[in-house]
Amino acid sequence: MTDQTPSSSTPPPLPPQSAADAARGADPDDTGVPTVRGEVNEVGRGFFSALFDLSFRTFITRRLASVFYFVGLIAIAIGFIVYFVGGIMSAISVMWLNVGAGITGLIATIIVVPVVTFLAIILLRFIIEAVVALIAIAENTERTAEHTKR
Repeated sequence: MTDQTPSSSTPPPLPPQSAADAARGADPDDTGVPTVRGEVNEVGRGFFSALFDLSFRTFITRRLASVFYFVGLIAIAIGFIVYFVGGIMSAISVMWLNVGAGITGLIATIIVVPVVTFLAIILLRFIIEAVVALIAIAENTERTAEHTKR
């Protein structure tokens, strides 16, 4: 067998910029979501122009993902309260006629409603993340296509 180690006389190639220069130019949150720059009224105009862009060249989904998630969480919380309180009230009313059925309904409500609520929150998060990832893929593909045009 022969020794395949590189010679120690040639140093490895240096990167195009130093680590300090790269760190200064890096996006601090590294989420890929563009940061807001400029005047506040310009940001609003950009949003509304993107909202009424009939060619769909600008995506607003990534900007509104947190709003959709918040509204979805509120809707799930309202559903949880309605079904939890409704289930308990129904179980108590059934308990007057049949104690076993009332206790079973009460236990089922206490177990099933929180589990379904938790699963609904997970599903909401998965759906929003999938849509945001799809939009990010579309934006990155568009940027790649622009850079590869000759």
